[in-house]
Amino acid sequence: MEFNLAQLHEAIAEAIPDRECIIFRDRRLSWADVTERTRRLANHLIAAGLEVRAERAELQGWESGQPHVALYMHNCNEYLEGMLGAYKARSVPFNVNYRYVEEELVYLLNDAGAEAIVYHSEFAPTLAKILPQLPKLRTLVQVEDGSGEALLPGAVEYEAALAAASPERPKLEWSPDDLYILYTGGTTGMPKGVLWRQNDIFIAALGGRARDGSAVKSVDEILERARTPLAKSLPAPPFMHGAAHWAAFTNFHGGNAIVIQEHTSHLDGDDVWSTVVREEVTAMLIVGDAFGRPLLDQLDKKTYDLSKFGVLITGGAALSASLKKEFLERIPHLVIVDAIGSSESGGQGQNISTKDTGATTGSFQPGPDTCVLSEDLTHVLEPGSEEIGWFAKAGHVPLGYLGDREKTERTFPTTNGVRYSVPGDRSRHLESGIIEVYGRDSQTINSGGEKIFAEEVEHALKQQAPVWDAVVVGRPSERWGQEVVALVRLRDGADATREQLIEECSKHIARYKLPKDILFRDEIVRSPSGKADYRWAKEQLG
Repeated sequence: MEFNLAQLHEAIAEAIPDRECIIFRDRRLSWADVTERTRRLANHLIAAGLEVRAERAELQGWESGQPHVALYMHNCNEYLEGMLGAYKARSVPFNVNYRYVEEELVYLLNDAGAEAIVYHSEFAPTLAKILPQLPKLRTLVQVEDGSGEALLPGAVEYEAALAAASPERPKLEWSPDDLYILYTGGTTGMPKGVLWRQNDIFIAALGGRARDGSAVKSVDEILERARTPLAKSLPAPPFMHGAAHWAAFTNFHGGNAIVIQEHTSHLDGDDVWSTVVREEVTAMLIVGDAFGRPLLDQLDKKTYDLSKFGVLITGGAALSASLKKEFLERIPHLVIVDAIGSSESGGQGQNISTKDTGATTGSFQPGPDTCVLSEDLTHVLEPGSEEIGWFAKAGHVPLGYLGDREKTERTFPTTNGVRYSVPGDRSRHLESGIIEVYGRDSQTINSGGEKIFAEEVEHALKQQAPVWDAVVVGRPSERWGQEVVALVRLRDGADATREQLIEECSKHIARYKLPKDILFRDEIVRSPSGKADYRWAKEQLG
């Protein structure tokens, strides 16, 4: 059996209508509430003229025949409703980075061919300036956020749109071929829309596998799981980041409730931990050290009852081993799940740390269909191979990149009759079966004929007590071709010299990998999701 995300939400809601589904500030929405609200949004989009132009069988992997709906908001119940409502209208929601300036927004919205935008009021002034440059736009839905911004001309307020629409299930035939689109972060280049069949993204990243790793086989199997006792999950990063809404939908498909912290425009450690305590959150998602460090620092400032909190999941960026150890010291019963994957692959593996097992970073137990392909992409490398190859995934993988045939064929090659996703991470398959992942090839530094992986050097820096954050890039060098340069933010009140940091690094990595220079900065620029902005980092080199 294959699955559609709208179909799954409707089936689970019918089974547990009165259970809490989304909790945000003073709103406690049941599954029945969310079902009605998302049906109303779907019917509003349909009435606005959004309709399917071509079915999947008529299209190439880089093409879409469905209307696209931009979600331009901070975290809120309307963001998740926007995704579900669009799916129920057979439209395709996609993520918009709310930090984008006008030029970037015009590129993204036109690249996606946005026909509808659901947005927070605070972004109305920016949208107003670019609306004449969005020729495919049909409808604007403005979500009140307390900013006081007026409704844009021609826009409808979100709650008014819902109130005026039918609460009946849309008269459409949902298909497992309906699209899911996730735009990449654009931290190393222009954002690209990754196209997935909904069935494939469900299996690959949204809770579509059983505990033994096999794909679920029926709706009844999902409903049986959903009827288990309620758990609550808090995805702390922005929903515009794949890892955050993947966590939300994975929990939806387990019949669980999604909890959203009070302050969503920035990370407030006290707000996050207070929400965990108040709502008895059992699991939380973060994105690497950018979230882990401030949350740990907050635990030094205030005591919280975290006896009900048991699972910390990190995805999208590395959580260094030193920070994992600090979490386990403060919360001894905690289980840390370091999940690895990408927009182009879904989940690929995990690293589980507990007080008893200890903590490592960069090595993962591979998930189903995860492997390492050879440098020339001609064969799969067996465990124990000395060759560093490409971290890859077969099976349930994307269709391609929206509007980009060349990049689609390059990233999703066919080898010996099997289609793979090869997003660009370098890795090695150890004899134990564990896969070591070294990071994106685009961030590999070639220095003196040696390949140096930026993330490995970053880990060596970030485990040092004075270092708050670090990003490593390559700088042109007449002698070496490229040389390693680190940008470092020290902890408040800490003091360290370049020489001290480099000397400490030499205890963890080979000398040829050591930074040739360290540039101290008051801030390391990252995306709201916590990923390093390597374009910014390279600009710092002058």
